[in-house]
Amino acid sequence: MDPGIPVPPPLYGGHERLVAMFIDEYTRLGHDVTLLAGPDSLAPRVKHFGINNLERSGLQKFIELTQAWSYLIQNHKHFDLIHNFGRLLYLLPILNKPVHKFMTYGRDVTNSGIKNITALPHKNLTFTGCSNYCVSTGNKWGKWETVYNAIDFSKYSFKSQVEPDAPLMFLGRIEEIKGPHTAIKVAKATGNKLWIAGNIAKQHIPYFEREIKPHIDNEQITYLGPLNDFQKDEFLGKAKALLFPIEWDEPFGMVMVEAMACGTPVIAIKRGSVDEVIDQGLTGFKATTINDIIPAIANISGIDRAKCREQASKRFDVKVIARRYLSLINK
Repeated sequence: MDPGIPVPPPLYGGHERLVAMFIDEYTRLGHDVTLLAGPDSLAPRVKHFGINNLERSGLQKFIELTQAWSYLIQNHKHFDLIHNFGRLLYLLPILNKPVHKFMTYGRDVTNSGIKNITALPHKNLTFTGCSNYCVSTGNKWGKWETVYNAIDFSKYSFKSQVEPDAPLMFLGRIEEIKGPHTAIKVAKATGNKLWIAGNIAKQHIPYFEREIKPHIDNEQITYLGPLNDFQKDEFLGKAKALLFPIEWDEPFGMVMVEAMACGTPVIAIKRGSVDEVIDQGLTGFKATTINDIIPAIANISGIDRAKCREQASKRFDVKVIARRYLSLINK
């Protein structure tokens, strides 16, 4: 795992959270797992490298690359599987070694890297993407498999019902492509309250000040700030629906599954992976435009929250996804 954010992450960090869950599940299944990640990362067996700083220099990243190479060259024979959630280049010195190697992508793939790596001699290398959409951006070279992202459903509290006037919720990075401004428009058009939660990166502060902050009145529209895991569980469970009005091709959208785990259905714009993640009418509704979102809200009470969680659990619980990864070794 790339340094920059510890594993598990204190707040946001999708892949870091995934890695932590897989370590727990593989260990529960009886496997010995070693984590190679940044400082403050926790695991039964962990090797730290690099620094925790998302804005670290290019020189620092090169140093980290050489540290990862050194560790893998010295230790690859001790492992049956090396699962890389970090930079593709980490695998370079062991590409042609017999050990099984998974390279996992959670975002659109840079094809030049895949092309160059697969042009070299290599063995037992499988690329995985977090959705069919994600895989479609990179499967021109190499062997590819779709393996969805996961959450640990046991850590989410199921809410069988919510109040009739329960708020809608937006949870995600506060930036234009995620669509919180659209969530505000929908809430106002339907007379619903709206909770907005998420972190604001420095470069998106002007957007927040211009498009979001003027609408915050702490009555109909409330900004909750960044949420930790316990707070996410609490607020998602109390919401009547999660709004996911994206303006980009989302590779997966973990927050959709987190909402479903609480029994909260999702209403999302059908881009990227949305068509794969939502089961129409069972775990939520897929919309083409903002005009489709408004009638979907009127029908949200028709979704059975217990069935919503049950269906999502069958598809995205960490127990299911961990076994999917393990099955690829035999495949």
